[in-house]
Amino acid sequence: MKTFKLISLQILTREKLIPIKLLDGLIINKEDDNNHWLIEVYTDWSSIDFLDEAFQKKEDLLVQAVITKKENDPAPFEVTILSIQNLGDKASILLEGTLKRDRKDYAELLLQYLIGEGYEGNNLSNKFTELMQSKPQTFLEKKL
Repeated sequence: MKTFKLISLQILTREKLIPIKLLDGLIINKEDDNNHWLIEVYTDWSSIDFLDEAFQKKEDLLVQAVITKKENDPAPFEVTILSIQNLGDKASILLEGTLKRDRKDYAELLLQYLIGEGYEGNNLSNKFTELMQSKPQTFLEKKL
């Protein structure tokens, strides 16, 4: 197994990209035959209370994780929530999932998101190109 520092995490929904405010986090490559990864997130409870329903239903989530350095490209994962521990006003979330190696996953999700936001034609093309070249934090700050 290999452990890495988690720099940022965003959850992709059909409607939007939701940043998770990290107080701390790590990501572990289990190096098993199924390409499983564990992601542990320590955060404010208020920034993840919406995840309780996904946890109860054991729904898969799409997330983007930036690992080791903020300059790195986001890595797309499909994950399931294994546990949510309430620690007063803080929370620990344990996710398990697989890395989506095909960069098309991110591109397709971004394109679907932009179309859902009403972009079309040249505006869609320009915004898509701009956001494919930006990092997640920049992507979030622009508030599509």
